[in-house]
Amino acid sequence: MGGQAVMLIPHRTPGMEDAALPPDYQRILAAVRQAAGPAMARQVGEVLGVDVSVRAKLEPLRGKLVRLADRGWLRKLPDGRFTTRL
Repeated sequence: MGGQAVMLIPHRTPGMEDAALPPDYQRILAAVRQAAGPAMARQVGEVLGVDVSVRAKLEPLRGKLVRLADRGWLRKLPDGRFTTRL
């Protein structure tokens, strides 16, 4: 498959739209919003159709969730779940 280019995830500023994010990150954000309350990476993966039983597929997703949290798009809770900032 080859190496995936690292895409720049912009820091969220007031009024910034999801469209500023790469499409796969937009889908992750939408999946977290769909969840009823804070979501684990596994739940987000299930919504996105990721084979969550395979750790190697779940870890990159968790990394993307953390990246979104680091940039202000999501909030990471102490228990490791993710929620929207609003």
